[in-house]
Amino acid sequence: MKHLIDSLTIFDEKNFFDVKKIIDVGTGAGFPGIPIKIFQPNLEIFLLDSLKKRVEFLKKVVAELNLKNVECLHGRAENFAREKIFREQFDLATSRAVARLNILAEYCLPFVKIGGKFLAMKGKNFHEEISESKNAVKILGGGEINFSEKKLPTLPDIRAIISAEKIKSTPKKFPRSAGTPTKKPLI
Repeated sequence: MKHLIDSLTIFDEKNFFDVKKIIDVGTGAGFPGIPIKIFQPNLEIFLLDSLKKRVEFLKKVVAELNLKNVECLHGRAENFAREKIFREQFDLATSRAVARLNILAEYCLPFVKIGGKFLAMKGKNFHEEISESKNAVKILGGGEINFSEKKLPTLPDIRAIISAEKIKSTPKKFPRSAGTPTKKPLI
């Protein structure tokens, strides 16, 4: 239940206004993508994960819940974001518990079209991650980084929803090849 509630903390009218197509990068067991789809059934959702076993599980979940307009994709963000059919095609890219923000920005921002947003769900150390990510977000075509803190009901946990609007195209050299963003993060 905690993961469902946590996933829905990302939903905010101002971030989802006029959003039609979302990619959830590093979706794992489908969080936050599947709860968002259930909450907003009109959205087209792409669930991307690098582990085939997870993607096969997600396909079963999507079928069992009879969710329409959900694509389960197996592969790395660094590879998919270079493909024309995915690059800068999404209104919104989301991610929860995948990597530090400067690395995550390189995974997600290449998917977002100009005027769209990148939303990351982070834990209590988010201020530090925002500070170290400002330049990376700018390099990747993002604008100012904003955040809102959320408290989960009945839990002491504090979450932050970090957002950056895409204001210009991501340079073609990004994302760098698989593994590079983690080994040599943008600073």
